[in-house]
Amino acid sequence: MLTYTYVDNSNFFIEGQRLSAVKKGMALNIWDAINRNIFDFSWQPDYGELHEIVCKNGHAIGYAKMWGSPPPYDTFWAKREKEGFQVKTYEKSYGKEKMVDTAIVTQMIEDSFSIDKLNGEICLVAGDKDYVPAVESLKKRGYIVKVFFWGHAAGELRKAASKFINLDNYFDNLKSKIK
Repeated sequence: MLTYTYVDNSNFFIEGQRLSAVKKGMALNIWDAINRNIFDFSWQPDYGELHEIVCKNGHAIGYAKMWGSPPPYDTFWAKREKEGFQVKTYEKSYGKEKMVDTAIVTQMIEDSFSIDKLNGEICLVAGDKDYVPAVESLKKRGYIVKVFFWGHAAGELRKAASKFINLDNYFDNLKSKIK
């Protein structure tokens, strides 16, 4: 079985910072953190561990792709590539990323034409409902589509996935050990 992975980095990173804020007592719960825009800016993810959790689940890696906007330091994406991810960056527009969700969906659909349904699975690391139509379309065409995200992922996306893997269960592993 080959694993084809697509990561919405900003979605994963930002929501991880919210979850960390909750774990540190900065917010009552995840919904409080979302509603009051509370983040633990000190939380940094361990992308090597994310790669292990998502891409090395006993299967060979077809590829792992990551999208997002470059952070302030320019070594970020080079390090992600060393950890096994192919990266595609987008500039932010008025503080928000535009095109990332659409780019990931487009890539997933395009790639699906060359992925063997019987020997491949599609893994998405994202949590918003913008991905639901693509996940439903891929499943309808016979693909296994696993979604990996924090527990507060959109209910519609969780339901659409062939399987939802709650990254909350891996939170301590996903926290960078670098201080």
